[in-house]
Amino acid sequence: MNWHRSQLRVDWRASVGLVGTVIKYLSVAFLLPLVVGLYYGADVLTFFASMVIAVAVGSLLERLDPDPDLGAREGFLMVALTWLAVATIGMLPYLIAGLLGTESTLARPENALFESMSGFTTTGATVMGAIDLQHHSHAIMLWRQLTQWLGGMGIIVLAVAILPELSVGGAQLMDAEAPGPGIQKLTPRIAETARVLWIAYIGFTVLEMLLLYGLHLAGMAPNMHLFNAVAHPLTTMPTGGFSPESQSIQAFSAAVQWVIIPFMVAAGTNFALFWHVINGEPRRLIEDTEFRAYVGIIGVLIALVAGHLFVGLGASEVPAGVAPINGQIEDSVRHATFQVVSIITTTGYANMDFNAWTAPTKYLLLFAMFIGGSAGSTGGAIKIARWVVILKSLKRELFTTVHPEAVSPVRLGGKPLDERAVRGIYAFTLLYLVFFFIAVVIIVADAWRVGHYISAFEAMSAVAATLGNVGPGFGAVGPMNNYLSFPVTSKLFMVFLMWVGRLEILPVLVLLTPAYWRT
Repeated sequence: MNWHRSQLRVDWRASVGLVGTVIKYLSVAFLLPLVVGLYYGADVLTFFASMVIAVAVGSLLERLDPDPDLGAREGFLMVALTWLAVATIGMLPYLIAGLLGTESTLARPENALFESMSGFTTTGATVMGAIDLQHHSHAIMLWRQLTQWLGGMGIIVLAVAILPELSVGGAQLMDAEAPGPGIQKLTPRIAETARVLWIAYIGFTVLEMLLLYGLHLAGMAPNMHLFNAVAHPLTTMPTGGFSPESQSIQAFSAAVQWVIIPFMVAAGTNFALFWHVINGEPRRLIEDTEFRAYVGIIGVLIALVAGHLFVGLGASEVPAGVAPINGQIEDSVRHATFQVVSIITTTGYANMDFNAWTAPTKYLLLFAMFIGGSAGSTGGAIKIARWVVILKSLKRELFTTVHPEAVSPVRLGGKPLDERAVRGIYAFTLLYLVFFFIAVVIIVADAWRVGHYISAFEAMSAVAATLGNVGPGFGAVGPMNNYLSFPVTSKLFMVFLMWVGRLEILPVLVLLTPAYWRT
């Protein structure tokens, strides 16, 4: 773009300056793994250096505009750049640890960026294998978990909650960042709303930590030691799915799996509903149209998958050392419930290798990847609210076809939706599906370019898992595998997919339109 600064309608200095502020304060997050590093005597220099670099870069960018005036255009740019910036800063510990001698695939910049972007966008796709997970220190592994927890509720939501300079214009920033059609303002001040959401988020995280460690103390989960009991809630509530264990949740007892399930369900629920419950309005949760649809879809898919597993249609092969599922009621229901909830909420945990399931059962999970959690949750993909509106509008079209004179607005939660909102939901869903199919073609073509042959189904699952921030797919990118085998270009493209998927495509595409930049 060869436009002079006077021709631009976007004050990019204000946007970049505020990105610097976020980066500077993000450096505080390095303190926790630094303390863990001091305790275990590993990677202390790694996190000290990362903190110094983050403070230096953030302070330099902040000086571009010490007193920023943030408008709607600047907000879009700031949100998009912030997610790129935090992923770039977040990969520093991986790179520095590699420079200091830790043997790992994360020592390569493209792999470090992939893992960091996957963390902050709560995708959960990984390039790390079992050996990599063993080589890294507790400090590095905690940072990997922490990136998802920070990204779950949203970097901008956190910044609005704690930084006074973002309280003005905070609503539009949160709306640009928040997954789903929009964020509900719960209190008169948007900063208070941000704090309310984070308090609920922290509360669920701490409760899950206590329950998991309680199972360990009770002898019901021998390997759910303190580190694992802290690490897994940090990636459950953001619907992230990273685990320090190479076998994900399959490494733990059935009791652990049952405890994690309701927290995944909560993470995929609109957090505003929990605020109403705490304030003595539990009926708001039960009467919410989106929540009822969310629970209903989960229930139907669980019944279908559990039925397949129970009668033996679900698993085509059983890994060595694993008992067969067919005919086992508890096993069938538990595996079906865990995997359906994990995929719909885009958490991406696995309590068994569902690559071993038959094609019909895997297609049910692939379908679930496009559903997503509720609006205002930490889940990804298209979202329940949008599917509800689409189905209601289709029902209206059928009705008005028979009764052309009737006026029948689409309602959500008893309130009529503006027709622009309905069109916007259709536009986003169509754009998401078009984006998906184009990305599948690119991934397949790029893999064939270097002789890395993958099936169309594997490519579809890889794109659905990265664009929808789900994490694992099928085949080569199954729950017990990783994304390391893809060429560098494909991994960088998936980094792009995770980024635009987390921001829900439109805020990124807006930046590519000339009308956004011109006078």
